[in-house]
Amino acid sequence: MAVYDLYSKRQQRLRGEHADVYQYQKMPRKLRVQIIHIMDRAMGSYEQSLSDGRVSRGYALIVNTLRQELGVFQLPETSRQSNYYKELTEYFLAEPGVESCLDVVELVFRFIDSFTRNFEHLNRQGYDERANEALADLNVRFKENAFGYQFVDREIVRVDSELIHVETVKPVLRLLNTKEYAGPHEEFLSAYEHYREGKNKEALNDCLKAFESTMKAICDKRGWAYNAGDTAKALIDILFREGLVPSFWQTQFGALRSLLESSIPTGRNKQSGHGQGAKPTTVPDHMAAYMLHMTASTLVFLTTAEQSLA
Repeated sequence: MAVYDLYSKRQQRLRGEHADVYQYQKMPRKLRVQIIHIMDRAMGSYEQSLSDGRVSRGYALIVNTLRQELGVFQLPETSRQSNYYKELTEYFLAEPGVESCLDVVELVFRFIDSFTRNFEHLNRQGYDERANEALADLNVRFKENAFGYQFVDREIVRVDSELIHVETVKPVLRLLNTKEYAGPHEEFLSAYEHYREGKNKEALNDCLKAFESTMKAICDKRGWAYNAGDTAKALIDILFREGLVPSFWQTQFGALRSLLESSIPTGRNKQSGHGQGAKPTTVPDHMAAYMLHMTASTLVFLTTAEQSLA
């Protein structure tokens, strides 16, 4: 995979320079340029589009499809380029609309996923591997730039729903962004950072850390005694015993207790904790995303419940 973990990326992670998790409203120029680099490797560069008819015809197909769907003779924001590659890339770099940019990305990577693989039959070896690498690299770049989309089954999809992001992820970052919750705030951001990098085992580990640290922070804030080595189950017992959930609601919250006791710790323990045995375990993206959102929802509940106590 042609994606490298540069020194500057590692330093940005250490400094915590990620104010939000995902954004959907603007495609960064850096990401656009990275996508063009991926396209160049998979389909062919500008120079190749001038000298290789197959490469030129590929870009012509994409550009003509966009022209027809947009109802134009030339793609907007281009200086009437006679070269299809230049017309496509100039439009992609200048277009302000996210949906229009994603139209380009989806068309390009559908072409890469389908037509470029057939170049092998024309004595151009390695295009199948290039296509696989390009699709993987695109999703890595989306995550790396905190851009909330992925290319899945030949379509661009949102990685999480607007409701989950707005009602869960952003509130927990806001609620944890205080001195009392500095530890769990850092751990929760680290979980998302690991997920964006494809390190799903590490993401689950940090989910559990953020969960346990939040409960300890609540205990510290309220003066409730606990042992330094207490794990999630013991900490949950303390929170219920101290009335974080009112006694007359405890029956109704029996299911919540089961969820808190089993879901986040169990997800981490079974998928990423206690060693992986003879065969390496793999945590799929959908499992990591589910646990991240479950963790966020739980932390929102715990911190707002603490705020409501007299």
